[in-house]
Amino acid sequence: MTAGIAGVVPVYFFGGQCVRVAWVAPEMMPYAKTGGLGDVAGALPVVLAGLGHEIVSCLPRYRAINPGAHALTPLAEDIRVPVGARGESGRLWEGRSNGVRVLLLEHAGFYGRDALYQEKGRDYPDNAERFIFFCRGVLEALRALAWKPDVIHCHDWQSGLVPAYLKTVHGADPFFADVASLFTVHNLGYQGLFPPETFSLTGLPGHLFTPAGIEFWGKVNFLKAGLVCADLLNTVSPAYSREIQTPEFGHGLDPLLRHRAADMYGVLNGVDYSEWNPRSDTHLVAHYSAEDLGGKAACKRDVQVVVGLPPRADVPLLAVISRLAHQKGIDLIAAIAGALFRMDLQMVVLGTGEADLERDIGRLQEEYPDKCAVRIGFDLALSHKIQAGADILLMPSRYEPCGLNQMYSLAYGTVPIVSATGGFTDTIVPFDPSSGTGNGFLFARTDAGDLLRTVRRAVRLFRDRDRWMRLVQNGMAADFSWERPAKEYERLYRLAVERRRTA
Repeated sequence: MTAGIAGVVPVYFFGGQCVRVAWVAPEMMPYAKTGGLGDVAGALPVVLAGLGHEIVSCLPRYRAINPGAHALTPLAEDIRVPVGARGESGRLWEGRSNGVRVLLLEHAGFYGRDALYQEKGRDYPDNAERFIFFCRGVLEALRALAWKPDVIHCHDWQSGLVPAYLKTVHGADPFFADVASLFTVHNLGYQGLFPPETFSLTGLPGHLFTPAGIEFWGKVNFLKAGLVCADLLNTVSPAYSREIQTPEFGHGLDPLLRHRAADMYGVLNGVDYSEWNPRSDTHLVAHYSAEDLGGKAACKRDVQVVVGLPPRADVPLLAVISRLAHQKGIDLIAAIAGALFRMDLQMVVLGTGEADLERDIGRLQEEYPDKCAVRIGFDLALSHKIQAGADILLMPSRYEPCGLNQMYSLAYGTVPIVSATGGFTDTIVPFDPSSGTGNGFLFARTDAGDLLRTVRRAVRLFRDRDRWMRLVQNGMAADFSWERPAKEYERLYRLAVERRRTA
């Protein structure tokens, strides 16, 4: 049995043949990305297609997605999508990403904006309508194209209504009658909560707006729709699948998740090493490997120069590449800044997010200009440079469904300091100086004091070059490629179809 999906019995319903999967996500590299979901949606379908499965990825055509730059072609089929009592028209575009067919749903009023979900820290007020249109539109598009999947694989709240439509509005539709659904939770903290009057816009039957359905403390909960209605559920790490069934991490949904525990699996995310590899990364000024780390010093100097820090090889360069959110523990970093910068070290921060944290972190550069550089925003090239040039990556999250940056950092010989939660505990093994085993640092309590003590331990170890190099090479030896999780998803698809067709 493959590690990470406890309780899955191999299913041979397809006899090893192709599974047809409609992958439904609100973002996907290289088209649109705000976080790790975009990376996953860009990489995993490619690996699944390489295993012989037929994948069609579906996402909105946001304004930033240029048809010419991505070689998109318009399809003749326009679709009509009900949103409440009115109908909205959508245009379909088709593209290819590393061999995977991609369908993009265009609606200028809903997606012709500067960002995906929010601007200046505020959600778009019509997000409910935007993603009702997306969920229903994907189903209408599949029908219009006469492409019938075996499984629809939905991701996060933006696609949570799809399983609900399959079970109700399309429950008696021969086209969708035996189509299974898998719902993947990338972050339970983002649920798609909307006022009760939103429910009438969904077109779902009234019995679903109850505590047993998609109602949640008087509001409509899009993510709960997926949790209630999908045939199978999974999270992006085994540890997180267990954590969310507790009151501490369940965000009010833990009773439902415990009820569906038999249908819940944890599949650890992977890394696209064609994109994140210091041997070949096109964003770097020098390449390197575990066998020859010489280029990492050049990458460190490059980052220091780019962000305006004094080029010093003798001090550890700490990095934060993150959404600036309280969930990510960014406030803990701000809280220890005084003690942190009394040490002989440097830090670079790249990210955007909550206004108060952007302000607090931004002040650190003003107060410690020779030790701290802050870049507010998203910069893919700079994130690669920082991964390669930093010595230590800080990720003090209060909870973390999986985390990708700590896996990227291992590949780049950058040592992660992470909190003992979620996917961190599935990927990071504390370093033991006596035995030389382990690949990073875990701190048990998510508080400022424990974070500071752990940073101090790491800085001391940095001065012990032999042990530090052992730690770096341990991390670079890790393999989190997508092949293993892809095979786990392959089994889940087959299990979902078997359950759907025998229900």
